[in-house]
Amino acid sequence: MTHPSKRDVVHAEFSRRVQWLTIILGLAGALAIGVLKSHSAGYGVAIGAAFAWLNFRWLDLGLQSFVDASTAQEGETKPQVPISTYAKFGGRYALIGLALYGIVTFFAIPALWLIVGLLALGLAVTVEGLYEVISGSS
Repeated sequence: MTHPSKRDVVHAEFSRRVQWLTIILGLAGALAIGVLKSHSAGYGVAIGAAFAWLNFRWLDLGLQSFVDASTAQEGETKPQVPISTYAKFGGRYALIGLALYGIVTFFAIPALWLIVGLLALGLAVTVEGLYEVISGSS
């Protein structure tokens, strides 16, 4: 049994913190916007943040499959990546785009607030980066 490298542990901790920050900051923003603006705006921020979290999760899993494929083929001159991996990368954008379109169209959630919710991931990564700089992590 192989033990995870320090890099793997650092990445796993970073990923876990970014995911939690995305959820926490997204829900805090949704609550604030829901109280200050409207319930539908708050729902939009919450839904956008949930999709941001899902997108990050899928991206992380997709990158891990690239790493696994390249590690398994270490030393080969031209490693092969399964086509399904590429489909997952493109498919996540298509799926999220279709879901957001459906939410705007059928539930009348304002697109602006969905976009604001999607920004929760960027805020989470920024907060995590500041934490690492201030604490001297990694």
